[in-house]
Amino acid sequence: MTYHPRSEFMRVMIERGFLADCTDYQGLDEALSKGVVPAYIGFDATARSLHVGSLIQIMMLRWLQKTGHKPITLMGGGTTKVGDPSFRADERPLLTEAEIDANIAGIKQVFAKYVRYGDGPTDAIMLNNDEWLADLNYLEFLRDIGRHFSVNRMLAFESVKSRIDREQSLSFLEFNYMILQAYDFLELNRRYGCLLQMGGSDQWGNIVNGIDLTRRVAETEIFGLTSPLLTTSDGKKMGKTADGAIWLNAEMRSPYEFWQFWRNTSDADVGRFLKLYTELPLDECDRLGALSGSEINDAKIVLANEVTTLCHGRESAEAAEATAREVFEKGGVGDDLPTVTLSAADVGEAISAAQLFVKSGLVSSGKEAKRLIAEGGAKANDAAVSDPGQMFGAETLAQTVKLSAGKKRHALVKLDG
Repeated sequence: MTYHPRSEFMRVMIERGFLADCTDYQGLDEALSKGVVPAYIGFDATARSLHVGSLIQIMMLRWLQKTGHKPITLMGGGTTKVGDPSFRADERPLLTEAEIDANIAGIKQVFAKYVRYGDGPTDAIMLNNDEWLADLNYLEFLRDIGRHFSVNRMLAFESVKSRIDREQSLSFLEFNYMILQAYDFLELNRRYGCLLQMGGSDQWGNIVNGIDLTRRVAETEIFGLTSPLLTTSDGKKMGKTADGAIWLNAEMRSPYEFWQFWRNTSDADVGRFLKLYTELPLDECDRLGALSGSEINDAKIVLANEVTTLCHGRESAEAAEATAREVFEKGGVGDDLPTVTLSAADVGEAISAAQLFVKSGLVSSGKEAKRLIAEGGAKANDAAVSDPGQMFGAETLAQTVKLSAGKKRHALVKLDG
C-alpha cells in the first residue's frame, strides 16, 4: 500500500491493519475528506449472537463513527431467509421468521456497546433488509434488477466457482443471494445516501455487484472496502476454539471466558490484535507487541482487559483479571469462573471423573475426557486426576469442585441445592 490518505478514517484503516482491498482508494478518500459518509456492513441473523470473527467489522464501524462518519448496521432479516453461499461447502439451514427475529434481537445487544445510535448526522442507524426485500414483486424485480446481472460473471466469482469446481450443489435459492445483497446497496444509497459498503474479503464479489448495480440504475459513484479474513498465527479461523465459537453476548459466552480467550492469544498475534481490537495508540501497540519472554504475558493481559472492556464493560474486565490471578497465581477457586450446576439425577450416588468433565463442558465427549486424564491435564481442586473412573460423590460435589483442563481452562461444578 503506497497510497497516502488525507482522511482520518482511511489512515486508521491502513495503519491498524483493517484494509485488504478497496474499489477506489482515491475516490473514497476524497469523499471521506469532503463530509459525512454513510457506510454500512451487513450481518445475517444466523445465530443469537455474533462471535469474535465479526469483531473486526464491528471495530471498523466504530472507527468510522469516531472519525466523523455515519455507520449503518444492516441486519439481514431478508437475506438470512436465503443464506450466503460464499465459500461454504453446503447450503445453510433455513430458519423460520421467529428464529430470525429472535437472532436479530440478540445481535442488537452488541452493537450499542460499540457505536452510538441516534438522530444526529454521525449517529448510527440500525436497519433490516426485510423492510424492502419481503414485498418485492418477482417479475418486476427480474425485469428491473435481474437484467443488470451477467450469469457468466456471477459464475466466475471465486465464492461460487470454488463450490462448482468441487462439484458441490449450489441451489438457485443461494445463487440469488448476491443479487439481493447488491440490491441492498442500491436501496441504502437511494434511501440514506449510503456511499460505502464494508465487509470481509470473502464479500468482495457481492460488494462489487452492488457497486455495479447502483452505477447502472442510479448512476451514482459508490465504493467498497474489505478487511482481511483473519486467522491466528497458527492458521486457525479467528473466533473459533476447540470448545466452540467465542460469542460476543454474555449469556452465550461469559465475560471471564471471553477475557481468557484474549489472554491466551499467541505471542506472535499480540501486536496485530492490539491494533485491530483495541483503541490503544499505535506506538503502544508496537511496544507491547514487541515484548518477549514473561513480559509478553503482561501485554496479553492489557489486550484482554481492553477488548473485554469494550464488549462487556470495565467492571467485567477487572473481575475477569482478578479471577484469573486468583486461579493461576494463588491456586484459589475464583468466584467468576464458569459454573455448572448438576442435579441429583445427574450425579446419583456418585459420578465418574470422565462424566464430570463432560458435564462441566471442559471436554465434549468421554473419549476426550479419557485422553485429557491420560495425558495428565485433568485436575480436581488442583489435584491431578489419574483415573477416568475416579468417583465423585454427592457429598463432595455439595462443596463445589474446581475442574481444570490443562493450565488455562477451568470450571466450577456444584450440586443443585
